[in-house]
Formats: sequence, structure tokens, C-alpha cells
Amino acid sequence: FRRVLFRSEERAFLDYLDISQKTRWKPLFTVMFGTGERVGEVIGLRWEDVDFESNTISVNHNLTYYPRSDKGYKCEFRVELPKTAAGIRTIPMLDEVRDAFMAEKKYQEEPGIHCIVEVDGMSGFIFCNRFGNLHNPASINRVIKRIVDDHNAREEVRAAREGRKPVMIPRFSNHITRHTFCTRLCENETNVKVIQQVMGHKDIQTTLDIYAEVSEAKRQEVFKELNDHNMF
Repeated sequence: FRRVLFRSEERAFLDYLDISQKTRWKPLFTVMFGTGERVGEVIGLRWEDVDFESNTISVNHNLTYYPRSDKGYKCEFRVELPKTAAGIRTIPMLDEVRDAFMAEKKYQEEPGIHCIVEVDGMSGFIFCNRFGNLHNPASINRVIKRIVDDHNAREEVRAAREGRKPVMIPRFSNHITRHTFCTRLCENETNVKVIQQVMGHKDIQTTLDIYAEVSEAKRQEVFKELNDHNMF
């Protein structure tokens, strides 16, 4: 599955976290949908990378998670620096993203949770489970699958009861949160250099391709609205 989530699907996913037993995951997914960071960049975020005064996030590294030798199946985290200068960037914080960080901080302070993991000399990572361990990309994908399946099962019943069409969320991977954010950005920003800088694309052609794809969809939407409203 490659396509981005529609606004209604993205909203339904995040809203479902509030009404289900998955509230704990709301800050993480809000940051993923609200920054367009790669999953390794999100799980590698430290509190010192977030500047609440300037409302910015510094992206200067990411965490990888995979086996370090052919002899074993055990995966390990490692810090990797961006492969290109474009990967090092500063992202403005949306209000929802700022609130998500504050919610995560509050959640951890009440029971005294904090990340106990140190990776290649780095510590103070923001997102962790109740045992203080880091999330890995595969576990986040499993959580997404559970949330989507739970939402769709409940939504189908609720929609039938209310006599309306259900808002079903397609299954997606953590990378789709980045692609979805980029699409929202392209829908609202015409300066492709700004989009490239925020996304950390090395090649502007990548940005232009996504922008062209979004622009075409937008153009079709505009003409459909004109047609529906009988322009002539």
C-alpha cells in the first residue's frame, strides 16, 4: 500500500486514539503525521532536539534497528548521521505537535517513566515504552495495524447503526505518515524549496514529483467542483 491517507482517514486514525485504549500512542503518531520525519528520525528524537521557545525541531541524526551480524537474529539500535547535508534540518513545530510533546512529557512525569536507553553515547530520547525502552519501526507498524483493524471493526458497526457510510482506514506503514505529511504540505505550500528543506529531500526532483502528483489531484478536484456546481 503506497497511497497517502486522505484528511478524513488521518483524522479518524488520530481521533480513534482518544476514544480507544490506545491513548498512549497519540503523541508519537501526532508527531509522525505532523512533522513528516522518517521513522528513524522520530524514534531518535531527544528532548534537547526540541526547542519550545523557538517552536522548532532539530533533525540531526536517526536511529537504525537491524541485525549487526549474519550470525544472529538479534537487532540493535545504532545512531546514524544523515547521509547528505539535506538530511540535517530544522522543522517548525505545529501547535498540535507542540501539544503532543507536552502530553508525552506529562505522561512520563506522572509515573516517573523515562528512557533508560543509551545508543552510541546518545541518551534522553523522547519516545519510549513503559519500561523505558525505545520503540522500533516494526513494533510501530504492528501498532498501526492493530489500531486500523480495531477502528474499522467498530466504525462498520457504528455506521450501520447510524445509517451512514463508514470512514474506513486502509492499512498503512509508518512511512506513509511521512508521505501523507508531504502531501498536506504540497497542498498548502507552493514554494518547492521550502517543501524540500522541511522534508530533507536530497534531490529536488523527488519534491517536484510529489508536488506534481498532488497538483494534478488538486486540479482534478477543482474541476469536479466546477462541474458539480454547473459552472455554465
